[in-house]
Amino acid sequence: MVENLAIVDLGSNSARMAITEIAPDGNFREIKRVKENTRLSEGMGREKMLQEKAMNRTIDALKRFKKIYSEVPNVQVRAITTAAVRQAHNRQEFLDRVKQEVGLDLQVLSGKKEAYYDYLGVVRTLKLNHCLILDVGGASCELILVQQRRARNMISIPVGAVNLSEQFHLNGYVKAADLFKAEVSMNERLKKIPWMRYATRVPIVLLGGANRTLARMAWSYHHKSRQRSIHGYQLTSRAVFATYRELLSKNLAQRKKMPGLEPERADIIIGGMLPLVTLLQRNTDGRVIFSESGVREGIITEYVNQRKQNHE
Repeated sequence: MVENLAIVDLGSNSARMAITEIAPDGNFREIKRVKENTRLSEGMGREKMLQEKAMNRTIDALKRFKKIYSEVPNVQVRAITTAAVRQAHNRQEFLDRVKQEVGLDLQVLSGKKEAYYDYLGVVRTLKLNHCLILDVGGASCELILVQQRRARNMISIPVGAVNLSEQFHLNGYVKAADLFKAEVSMNERLKKIPWMRYATRVPIVLLGGANRTLARMAWSYHHKSRQRSIHGYQLTSRAVFATYRELLSKNLAQRKKMPGLEPERADIIIGGMLPLVTLLQRNTDGRVIFSESGVREGIITEYVNQRKQNHE
């Protein structure tokens, strides 16, 4: 019997819901995907408190998702949330509201679990023996060093597109002093990760909304056609730096008009690219490879594997 798995993925910047059809033999295909820009981590600040407006926005989106997956037969629902809720001091209040108003039990993924699912999603679909996986979310970055297709080291650090942009004023036209402070801060964080010295000669595999935006911008610049999938798309560090320079030369209104850049992401794209740009400055491989398989695909892979074991 065909099963349907609905995964609700509540990130710091956007909420996504994907429904995957799983055949009895374990093969699966995505049949529906929706996304809403909810910006849950907006205004959390140093106090790490989820704000009322952001919570309301997000719960409204979850209600809309529920209408969709409730109409799907034989559906299992898995709901996860990541850095914004993980870091929030008032997270229990939010989790209780989601349970009461939507009927969802949100699982708060640890940073390491999020990184592990990223790894599962990437190695299933990209044939790379060695790489560094970078997932930039709204409020965290996951870094996974892959050697011989195994996850050798992984870490989650509490900086992402939204909180970097807010903390260092990278939203509008960026001042040199603010950019310098942001780059120094990012470098300091990376220096504290001892195994990063083994990750300087491997390609960087990119996940997360900011990185998908970079891929779409680069594709729009180099090609006239609309790209269907960014999975496996490659860029050089030179191309990444060129895009970053162009973004820095514009104010917010100008960035909103750039091809491939969603207007609602224009205020956080510089903060979102900062982790990658910092990593590339110490990387001699110079290749970045985009992956559309990440946490959700990792969860599906784990689900299918567990189902196989139960049937054996």
